[in-house]
Amino acid sequence: MNRRAFTGRYVIVLDRGEQESGLHALRSTAGIGSVERVREADAANVAELLERPDVSVHFEALGVVVAEVRPDQRHALVTTAVREPSIVAAEPECMVYPMPVTAPRQAPAEFFPAYRGEGDVVQRDTMAHLAAAQGPAWDEEAWTWGLQAIRVNLSGLTGRDVSIAVLDTGVDTDHPDLAGRIEATASFVPQQTVEDGNGHGTACIGIAAGPASPRQGPRYGVASEARILVAKVLSDSGKGADGQILAGMEWAMARGARVISLSLGGLVQPGQLFPQAYESVARRAAESGAVVVAAAGDYSDRPLHIAPVSRPANCPAVLAVAALDASLSPAFYSNAGINGDGGEINIAAPGRDVRSAAPNGGYQVLSGTSMAAPHAAGVVVLLAQQYPDASAAGLKARLEAGAWPLPHLVTDVGPGLLQAP
Repeated sequence: MNRRAFTGRYVIVLDRGEQESGLHALRSTAGIGSVERVREADAANVAELLERPDVSVHFEALGVVVAEVRPDQRHALVTTAVREPSIVAAEPECMVYPMPVTAPRQAPAEFFPAYRGEGDVVQRDTMAHLAAAQGPAWDEEAWTWGLQAIRVNLSGLTGRDVSIAVLDTGVDTDHPDLAGRIEATASFVPQQTVEDGNGHGTACIGIAAGPASPRQGPRYGVASEARILVAKVLSDSGKGADGQILAGMEWAMARGARVISLSLGGLVQPGQLFPQAYESVARRAAESGAVVVAAAGDYSDRPLHIAPVSRPANCPAVLAVAALDASLSPAFYSNAGINGDGGEINIAAPGRDVRSAAPNGGYQVLSGTSMAAPHAAGVVVLLAQQYPDASAAGLKARLEAGAWPLPHLVTDVGPGLLQAP
């Protein structure tokens, strides 16, 4: 599968105070024709509009246009974006995918991955690494190892009255652990309901906000009384486009989400800059009080190869979450903050062999930074309950300040292991 596929459309970021000027320039100079305004993301309408090749979609609240651009128009669009001050950026729209590693392998025990400068792998003392790899002894009869590692079992907070939006492959709305907890749903995938035909979304929702007493133990959810908002932005086959993700983010903001969780992303090359569209929308989310949390990505194969943080987690305004295994070491697939200029790891969380809910009322064990991100999103919900007047920046700062230091490189784990308040 080509994880860097482009759709042929462009995502254009406008100066939010000069949107009419930007639209006029797109029409008159860049040749962008019919533009449909979307003031609040109506899911069915937006999904249909994003599929139509004859229209471009203007998300007015975000100051973003997803535009159909013919090959012969691209030069004019780029030239217009450079010359016109009301156009902040114009970027090719990319496909986006979930971040699961369903069959994790064991990285060679004699190596411990680390990056120095241009990414040279270094070897640590073998015996020391083997001792560390044994890790804590986790008894998962009552709580998953991940919840124990981040101390949810010692927290009295539940996330009550705090809304979290999970943008993914949807949800099993009839799952006995989640039914009655879901406040609102929307599907931005054409011809697909919010029901989860993939399983990834249901797992992520379960980790972030599963119940205190699941139908079958152990407990696996962080914020057991959070209000759940579900936006289906990835199809049952596990793919979506930037426009769908941005539409879901606008929908979540309009419904008062305090946390927006994105266990999805796309491949980033060494030295590649973060996407301006996601950065702009994440900043807009922060202004509305929402923290955007995203999976750091699973494109590494430690110790031989470590990839940079994926998009959109590599945006400075997005909280990037790395994955740890049960020994509290970086999972072999977890990406690292090696690009600079954004793209750092903000926190590390459990992301290997993680139990959660599955479609058809069942349960599953998955691995990936996709599983780490909802652990972090759930803890941000707990912080929002504890500090209801805190800004998005304040919640992020408290999360990072409360991390448990780990004996690994900051590029791999940031300030350390996520901790529940």
